[in-house]
Amino acid sequence: MAACMPGEARFWRDLPLVKLFMSPKESLGDLDAESAATLISAAADVSLIVDAKGVIRDVAFRSEELENDLDPDGAWLGKPWLDTVTVESHPKVQALLKGGSGKGGPAWRQVNHPSRKGVDVPVLYSVVRLGRRIIAVGRDLGAIAVLQQRLVQAQQSMERDHSRLRHAETRYRLLFQMSDEAVLILDAGTQRVLEANPAATRLFGESRKLNGRIFPDGFDAAGTDTVQALLAKVRAVGRSDEVRARLADGEREFGVSAYLFRQENTSLVLVRLASISEGGAAAIPALSAKLLKLVEKVPDALVVTDPDGRIIATNPAFLEMAQLATEAQAQNQPLDRWVGRPGVDLAVLTATLRQHGSVRLFPTTLRGEYGATADIEISAVSDVNGGRPCHGFAIRNVGRRLSAEGSTAARALPRSVEQLTELIGRVSLKDLVREATDVIEKLCIEAALELTGDNRASAAEILGLSRQSLYVKLRRYGLGDLAEEGSG
Repeated sequence: MAACMPGEARFWRDLPLVKLFMSPKESLGDLDAESAATLISAAADVSLIVDAKGVIRDVAFRSEELENDLDPDGAWLGKPWLDTVTVESHPKVQALLKGGSGKGGPAWRQVNHPSRKGVDVPVLYSVVRLGRRIIAVGRDLGAIAVLQQRLVQAQQSMERDHSRLRHAETRYRLLFQMSDEAVLILDAGTQRVLEANPAATRLFGESRKLNGRIFPDGFDAAGTDTVQALLAKVRAVGRSDEVRARLADGEREFGVSAYLFRQENTSLVLVRLASISEGGAAAIPALSAKLLKLVEKVPDALVVTDPDGRIIATNPAFLEMAQLATEAQAQNQPLDRWVGRPGVDLAVLTATLRQHGSVRLFPTTLRGEYGATADIEISAVSDVNGGRPCHGFAIRNVGRRLSAEGSTAARALPRSVEQLTELIGRVSLKDLVREATDVIEKLCIEAALELTGDNRASAAEILGLSRQSLYVKLRRYGLGDLAEEGSG
């Protein structure tokens, strides 16, 4: 435990006495041994009387708390001073025993004592020789060490916060510069442009400097009034619905949205301009539009959800499987309303997506709005790099495939089950049932681990067990390596 900085340690070690008593014989001439002992004990936190061999002959503590930490049983008496300190402090104690008072006053050295609390207690010692006796006086540096440790922790915390802020600013700048949509930052009070990304500069003309200009600027008369009303509403309530405005050239129309936020006690407005095509939707390249049309027609169900699992968009195949008439019935609804067991399968999927970014062939079931069920497989991918994080799910009905496999060949019984059937007539039914229960339990645990990619927390959730119970059963059946799990 570091008690003081290197510079501070040198300072205490080399500290000279500013002024000695001018006439100690006259002022302290009648001082007896008890008075001297009281004086020494009052002046130091720890006082030691050490003989020429370095053995402690007497000891005094100024506080009961310090005595309980260092020598609660009085074991220091008759013990070498070296044996009461940590190993790295031995050279310092030896130097103190060899030294003594000089013209510059006593030298100070930091010595660490082991304590009952398990934390070393730093004490700053100086020695004075009186004949064959050595008096060692010490100052407890524990409080200073605690303050220094807190200072170091506070400094490290500030450095971590500064690093996080610097990385966040870097990501914001990169996103701001690379966005294809025009984005502007306005002063909420004056509507003056503080920042504009390259897309906004290209939109309003490279030759026009946007920073410092009053927004809206560059729209036709109707567009200017619409954007002004939008900004007024945003200042009043914090945000507003998207509006449409046309540039002054009359050729291009944009969806304009704004959001109010505060930074350093200043209200700012973020304005986003998204290009609108003649059909009323966001402009999409022709090849991408064709791809979207094909996606709409694929026989497998496709679903896009937000990070919380609420549906944003679906294709007609999903609506047919879920027995829904329109996409509006599915929007903003949790996907696990129809897919898997509520609160279980989707939680496993989203947890895996957050960790790995994709999932392949996850088997579960789909329940229709009117009670129809189907065995399905899900492949999913997570997209967190766009403007709106989302998850995409591809859902395939595998009921026919499973039934075909079942008709051609019945599932082979596990070897352990076959062995159980051979025991009929040899052991009691009670023992057979217990053995069969163990086999089924083991198979279920193995299947759950396989489904979740050996994610034991998710497997426990699927099986309806606590993690501790699952670990107990894993040890019982010898499944997996639990050395790293500890006691659960």
